[in-house]
Amino acid sequence: MSNIRFTGVMPAMLTPFNDDGSIKKDTVKALMDYHYGCGVKGFYINGSTGEGPSLSLKTRLEMSETVMENNNGRGVIIEHVGAPCYNDAVELVKHADKVGVDAISSLAPNFYFSFTDDEIVDYYRSIASYTDKPLIVYVTAHIKSDVVKLVNRLMEIPTVIGLKYTLPDYFLMRKLCEVNGGDINIINGPDEMLICGLIMGAQGCIGSTYNVMPEWFVAEYDAAMKGDWETARQIQYKINRVIDVLLRYSENGAIKGVKAAMTCKGFDMGNAVYPSKVYTASELASLKAELSALGIQF
Repeated sequence: MSNIRFTGVMPAMLTPFNDDGSIKKDTVKALMDYHYGCGVKGFYINGSTGEGPSLSLKTRLEMSETVMENNNGRGVIIEHVGAPCYNDAVELVKHADKVGVDAISSLAPNFYFSFTDDEIVDYYRSIASYTDKPLIVYVTAHIKSDVVKLVNRLMEIPTVIGLKYTLPDYFLMRKLCEVNGGDINIINGPDEMLICGLIMGAQGCIGSTYNVMPEWFVAEYDAAMKGDWETARQIQYKINRVIDVLLRYSENGAIKGVKAAMTCKGFDMGNAVYPSKVYTASELASLKAELSALGIQF
């Protein structure tokens, strides 16, 4: 079987939760219905966009269960299981296997600390031992070694099929596309450079701002797959103008702004993880007005 199993547009799903950490189940269903109606191929859950590393284990487990209860085979579900505590990561892997997600993924364990390649490979080999689900590794700026060499080693783990690529270096991405004789599932991360990832060989894409404009990303992906790069480029330009606004309203990363934008769209999102700012009614109205002027439908 080919390792290239996950293609198309897959939003990194936001996690709507109450102040007590419980999941807003009706909102999860509404979000999934909305995005599937826009043509997405599935979701990436409990990742950075979903605030997973900042949420309690209980909340993450409930989110996984809620997503699977509402998916009904409509698309693929990839669950991020990385956690500051290794034992929590193991618990998440076992739970993901139990509820039947399609694949697991994890950031390398070096977000706060520096680990050697041997330690990173051992980490991925260890979490892979708890499930036979496909495993998607991460390539981020936190990996300081020879990335191509490391990915070659990771691909030797039987269930590792590919990676989520979150760097702006598309020369490097192309090198990774050629690892394992080209039989490697490359998933583009940077939303603002999706067209770069697709033209260099990524087969799928996962992103935060997909939540706000899923139909635009689907249209860009479809145009690229048809070789209509001019259309894809113009859509990317339109997307990037929206990303500029979301980043400005978030002040540090896009997650807060994306969650606020979905609140403006009528979804009961709740707030981002404390101590993230709580948007005032006037701030939400201003954000909605700016996004409306760029063509976002509310």
